[in-house]
Amino acid sequence: MDNLTFDPLKLENQLCFPLYAASREVIKLYKPFLDELDLTYTQYIAMILLWEYKSMTVKEMGNYLFLDSGTLTPLLKKLEAKGMITRVRSTKDERNLNVTITADGEALHARALHIPLEMGRYNPLSLDETITLYRLLYKMLGQPDITTPDWAFLKE
Repeated sequence: MDNLTFDPLKLENQLCFPLYAASREVIKLYKPFLDELDLTYTQYIAMILLWEYKSMTVKEMGNYLFLDSGTLTPLLKKLEAKGMITRVRSTKDERNLNVTITADGEALHARALHIPLEMGRYNPLSLDETITLYRLLYKMLGQPDITTPDWAFLKE
């Protein structure tokens, strides 16, 4: 490669750009489904976590979602205002704020079940390509040993 002609600042030479653009496009595809639930994408992934774990600290949520408390706090306040969660200081350690899903938050789960299947229809990748991308992205996030979900139902 000729270092005189290679421009490291060309957009097409950036790995970050297709990751950013693909992320924005995927989130845009989610929007109509999430509008039906009155959730933003970030609220949706927070709810996905709470549908699975029911209760956790803000710090734990941040670790799972790769979000800092400055991003999570307003998001959680909005979910609490919608009645989807409660936020309560830990009695064991006042520094920890526990987030717990409410009955209304649980009820939203049934209304969201169709979203992964709908989103799978937009995926132009084969199942093998999807699995490879999933593994590579988690490797980039420092989690190379992530267990790959069984997405066979998405390609039926």
